[in-house]
Amino acid sequence: MIVTIDASAAAQDRTAFGNELRAKTIEDAAAQATMQPWVAMECYQLSRGGRVSQMHTLDLGNQRIVQEHQFAAVQKLGSTPADFCTISYSTPSMAFRFSDHAASCTGSIFFMPERTDFDIYVPAGTQTAYIGFSEREFLEAARALNPAAWDLPSRQVSQLQCAQLGELKAALAHWLCTAETAASAGHLLAPDVLRAIILETVLRVLTASASDETILPPLSARSRAVKICRMAREYVDERLASHEMPTIVDICVSLSVSERTLLYAFHSYVGMSPQAYLRLCRLNHVRTTLLAGNPTTTTVTHAAMQMGFLHLSRFAGDYRQVFEETPKVTLARRS
Repeated sequence: MIVTIDASAAAQDRTAFGNELRAKTIEDAAAQATMQPWVAMECYQLSRGGRVSQMHTLDLGNQRIVQEHQFAAVQKLGSTPADFCTISYSTPSMAFRFSDHAASCTGSIFFMPERTDFDIYVPAGTQTAYIGFSEREFLEAARALNPAAWDLPSRQVSQLQCAQLGELKAALAHWLCTAETAASAGHLLAPDVLRAIILETVLRVLTASASDETILPPLSARSRAVKICRMAREYVDERLASHEMPTIVDICVSLSVSERTLLYAFHSYVGMSPQAYLRLCRLNHVRTTLLAGNPTTTTVTHAAMQMGFLHLSRFAGDYRQVFEETPKVTLARRS
C-alpha cells in the first residue's frame, strides 16, 4: 500500500531540504500536467468525477518524485526532455496502459528514457508513481553496478519485472513522509544526501537478480579482493571525513568495479555485504559526531540525517544494537 500525505483541496507548498514539496487535490486534469513543469505534457479527463487526482510531488533539482492517486480516468500525452529519464510503476490493472505496455502483472516497472514520446491511460482508482533522474547520472551509475544489463539501455519505454517493487514503493512513501515531517519541523537536510539515497535505492532494486547470491571468490582472487576493499575503505573514510555520505554507486564508480565484484570482495574481506559494511561506517561516524558534540547545540536527529539515516527509529535501534547504548546517552557523555 502506498502511504499518502493528507492535503486540503488547495495546494500545500513547503520547503523540504531546500526544495519544493507540494500536495494538491486536482479538480482539473490540466492542473495535473502543470504540477510537473519539467515534462511537456497534456492531461485529459476521460471519466466522470469532480475530483481528478490527489498528487504529491517533491522537486530535488535533478531528481523529481511524483505520486498520484487517480479518482477519474485520464490520458497523458507528452514527451520527456533531454537528459531526463523516469522509473515508474502502477497498481496492477488490466486497463492501465503505458504506451504499448500494460501493468497487469504484480512487479511491473517501467523505464522511460530521454526524448521519448508517451501516451498513458490511467483508469480511475489507480495509484501511480515515478522518480525522474538525470539520464546521464542514472545510466552511469547503473552501468557501474550492472554493466551487462545497462550497457545498451532501451531508447523507448521498456517494461521490467521487479521482485523487489514492494521495497521501492515503501521507500518512496517514506521519502515523501520524511520530507513532509522535516518541512513541518523546520529541519534541513542537504538535498544531495536524499538524492544519493534515492538513486542508490532505485538502482539496488533494479539491478538485483536471483544470481546475486553470496559467493566467495577463490583463494587466488583474495589478494585482489583485499586491495579493492582497502581502496573502498579509504574512499569511504575520505567522504565521511568531509561530512558526505558515500553510496555503493559512488564506490563502484570510483573504483571502476561492478556491484557483484564489490560484493564478492567484501564477503572475502569482512564477511559481510558492502551495504552492511557501509551502514556500519555511517553508524560509527554518527557516534564520533555525538561524542565530539555539545549536547546544547548538537542533536541526534541532525547527526543521523546528515549520514542518510532518515528512518530515525530504525537508526536508534541499529545504533543501540551495535554500541549497546542509545544515541542520546552517547551525546550526553559531555554534559
